[in-house]
Amino acid sequence: MKAAATLPPALSVQGLGKAYGERAVFHDLSFTLESGEVMAILGPSGSGKSTLLNCVAGLDSWDAGRVLLAGNDLGELSDDGRALLRRRTLGFVFQAFHILPHLNVAQNVALPLLLLGHGPDPARPGWTGDSRVLAMLGALGLDGLEARMPSQLSGGQLQRVAIARALIHRPPLLLADEPTGNLDTRTATRTMDLLLEQAARHGSAVLLVTHAESLAERATRVLRMD
Repeated sequence: MKAAATLPPALSVQGLGKAYGERAVFHDLSFTLESGEVMAILGPSGSGKSTLLNCVAGLDSWDAGRVLLAGNDLGELSDDGRALLRRRTLGFVFQAFHILPHLNVAQNVALPLLLLGHGPDPARPGWTGDSRVLAMLGALGLDGLEARMPSQLSGGQLQRVAIARALIHRPPLLLADEPTGNLDTRTATRTMDLLLEQAARHGSAVLLVTHAESLAERATRVLRMD
């Protein structure tokens, strides 16, 4: 009887190095993130936190080492190959939300499904969600808001829409760049609760960039960058 196949880590960073001219941003950086793990990246502005996140996503180049997403070596892929891999394996939560203003809440959340060719086209006029989208909105306390436009939402609601969009396709890895930076303390705490709860439910690993020690304390591990 064959043993069950072991899934590769959601993320494996091996000896990663990046420099701008003679200035090293990071050097010989290695870590692995398994399903359900949370790593917080702490450090002052300019320490390379966002650069590391961009390298992990294959949006920036690096000078040494390897990045593997769900077992796929980014360095061996073309730009198109990296884009396709990002669609399948990554979810993004940005500080600036990046919600499309001309689409309603349900349409924004369903965009990753559209890009993967899963389900109906959410971009058609008047579309307000299917069972997957409505369930995700309900889990994040956005019931009844599926037809709202982004201009009708608060900052906290917009951030929850961004989390719903990042998780709707159940990615192995969730990248969050200062996801609570624009929120008040109470809303930030609640948003972090929802982010970690939903990531755990869907088995996603989380790589979180933050300035907040209180958020980093909730991570499995902390990477401090100088």
